[in-house]
Amino acid sequence: MRSYLGVDGGGSKTRFLLIDEGGTVLGSHSEGPAYYLEIGLDALQAMLLRGIQGTLQRAGVSADDLTFAFLGLPAYGEDRALLPVLDAAPAAALPHRRYRCGNDMVCGWAGALAGADGINIVAGTGSIAYGEYAGRSARAGGWGELFGDEGSAYWLAREGLRLFARMSDGRTPRGALYERVRQHFALEDDLDLCAAVYGKSVTQRSQFARLSKLVAEAAGTGDEAARALFAHAAIELADMVDAVRDELRVPADEGLPVSYSGGVFGLRDLLLVPLAAALRSRRRYRLLAARLSPDAGAALHAAKLSGTPLQARCIAALEDRLRGS
Repeated sequence: MRSYLGVDGGGSKTRFLLIDEGGTVLGSHSEGPAYYLEIGLDALQAMLLRGIQGTLQRAGVSADDLTFAFLGLPAYGEDRALLPVLDAAPAAALPHRRYRCGNDMVCGWAGALAGADGINIVAGTGSIAYGEYAGRSARAGGWGELFGDEGSAYWLAREGLRLFARMSDGRTPRGALYERVRQHFALEDDLDLCAAVYGKSVTQRSQFARLSKLVAEAAGTGDEAARALFAHAAIELADMVDAVRDELRVPADEGLPVSYSGGVFGLRDLLLVPLAAALRSRRRYRLLAARLSPDAGAALHAAKLSGTPLQARCIAALEDRLRGS
């Protein structure tokens, strides 16, 4: 029996999924973040060891019997000098080296479109777009939280706190976001926010990104300035999709499939609806809900990399099983 392990490493959570060649789920597991810039390389290696061993043990499959694995890691490929270190990170759990590491954007694309031509846009802790067409591949975004990740949870949190500062100063009329932030941090004085954010309260990337919920709550109560941040996010994400399409050299008359993944898209009315409108106003796109989760996409990609991709009926069976689980 052939078996394939998919690992979708994220900024907040890492998911492991083991499947067989027929699309049956053999085991699954979840761990914490895989963002090595936040947790460190040693912690990444230890987390992968726990996750891989835990998944294989649940399924009763030994590492020697595993056919192939694909591990999608955030920020993979963004520091050339670290590629050998990241490539070796799973070796303690998979000593036979029948695996490949890549950027986690591939997991989102492979799951959302089941490995078919098209583009997937991710808006989770960070943001990135990745697509494949006619054997070509391209990405846009994914530049990190300091000068990129537009439209992501981190970006919304950062822009939301910037909006709070403007409201506090009187540079922008105060809306619901102002009181949401004050209540969340129990501020006696607005400037106490600096100690809360720059001190020890919100130091991790994934922790900071969770503050985006304050922006969403304010937007949901009618704060127009907060809603405008989501409209801006939709435009930024649509720009990434267009950039990938250009790089892939997709014919202008082709209705290219575009899917989406990441927790921010759970805010359907605030982000998904304006993104759909932005894409419709530009070029020919077909916006589709994701067929499979990114961890399932990683498993499908593992099968493809092994030279024995899953057949269409087996992918459909996997969809049914995961939908019913």
